[in-house]
Amino acid sequence: MEGRLVVIADAPPEGSECQGAHVSPANSDELMAVALGTFGASTTARSLWLFSQDVQDLWRRFSARFEFVQAAGGVVLDAHGSLLVIKRLGRWDLPKGKVERKEHIPDAALREVREECGLQELQLIRPLAQTWHTYERKGRQHLKRTDWFLMQGDASEELSPQTEEDIEEVRWCERKDARAMMDDTYPSLLPVFEAWLGLPR
Repeated sequence: MEGRLVVIADAPPEGSECQGAHVSPANSDELMAVALGTFGASTTARSLWLFSQDVQDLWRRFSARFEFVQAAGGVVLDAHGSLLVIKRLGRWDLPKGKVERKEHIPDAALREVREECGLQELQLIRPLAQTWHTYERKGRQHLKRTDWFLMQGDASEELSPQTEEDIEEVRWCERKDARAMMDDTYPSLLPVFEAWLGLPR
């Protein structure tokens, strides 16, 4: 949906949630298809709100329209609580990638951080967040779930961006710089940045 928010809910939005949203009931596949088509063609709607009393059925029908992709990523902190970030294709991002066949999700998160950033000394602490986003590739629609894991890293290690994955820069982000980076990142990553900022110092 080109970086725009899609909400799956059991009721229509109220108040400020309506602003900039295309709102549609989605009690059938036909209604959902019309809503998705209208939203996709709109240049003004900032978000899409699909609702049905049976929200589980709505999610099942929505997700069935996409090819599912499982990914994993790392929210890596140093001893001072700074966050490891990457710049990919001109925007701030976090290290993540597709889980390989038969690979455990936490292992994939560690592997992706090591490959994309060059860090080797990593301690996986716990799951932190989960995000979803859609994208089109080779004419097919994909729905990607990324499981994010809180990790501890060593800021004294040399950072090495994985340039073959279009990573231009790897650096540690302090809390005072977080808002500037959040203004120049992907909407699906904002909950992950917020989860970092909400951690106790």
